[in-house]
Amino acid sequence: MIEKQEITDVVNKWLEDKEYFLVDVQISADSRIVVEIDHRDGVWIDDCVNLSRYLEETLGERLGDYELEVGSAGLGQPFKVLRQYEAHVGSSVEVCTKDGRKLHGVLQSASEEGFTLLTEVRERLEGAKRPRWVEHELHFTYDEIKYTKYLISFK
Repeated sequence: MIEKQEITDVVNKWLEDKEYFLVDVQISADSRIVVEIDHRDGVWIDDCVNLSRYLEETLGERLGDYELEVGSAGLGQPFKVLRQYEAHVGSSVEVCTKDGRKLHGVLQSASEEGFTLLTEVRERLEGAKRPRWVEHELHFTYDEIKYTKYLISFK
């Protein structure tokens, strides 16, 4: 039986001199191994193939009965690791908070402590007749949110 940590170690060895980063490794009960990688500029299929071959060569017979799938972290899927937040600083994202609010805005910064979202909210300013769009910087820790994901826009 192959352990998740063993696969993670092999993947990280392959990633050492590359700008890719590991997002997730999953081993399902039905003997399926799924490795997700990401890159600031997207993931090339050739690199997924190369990583898959590297895993097969390195782990050899140990992969025997397992189905191996190597791919990118899906576009529009929730972020799983800090590097995804860092790679999308300056991008439009959707944040769903644990209290159920969905916010759209631009990811301003990300660190181990949390992240900052620049969003616009309609507010009626004092003395104004109509509400106006006002920018707000909102700070979140990761335990305050259900998910954050890249917002795909066709504008």
